[in-house]
Amino acid sequence: EVQLVESGGGLVQTGGSLRLSCAASGFTFAFDDYAIGWFRQAPGKEREGVSCINGDNDGTHYSDSVKGRFVISRDNAKNTVYLQMNSLNPADTAVYYCATPEYLGSGCSLSEPWYDYWGHGLQVTVSS
Repeated sequence: EVQLVESGGGLVQTGGSLRLSCAASGFTFAFDDYAIGWFRQAPGKEREGVSCINGDNDGTHYSDSVKGRFVISRDNAKNTVYLQMNSLNPADTAVYYCATPEYLGSGCSLSEPWYDYWGHGLQVTVSS
């Protein structure tokens, strides 16, 4: 069974940075065969896609709200995907989730239905 565990969240001031980690295990195939997506859900809002990276590390996507500020990367030797978050503002306050599909794909998506396995979420709070 696939397991995803987020870490690295917390409280940060406006303009600060955080790096989130998503540690993965239980994949049928090699970790670098799987895409990973980051999503977030702010209070009173629906969950939205933030960023994703494909298994070959040759393609990434970002939502318009974070492009230019966030950078996704992966360290396949550590079975970990990172989300470096810079220039944070209160609108980034949310519970952040990482996710992966059950089956291999050729790319990645910011569409929630594309994913099958989810971490439990991690709180990120940005103070003004």
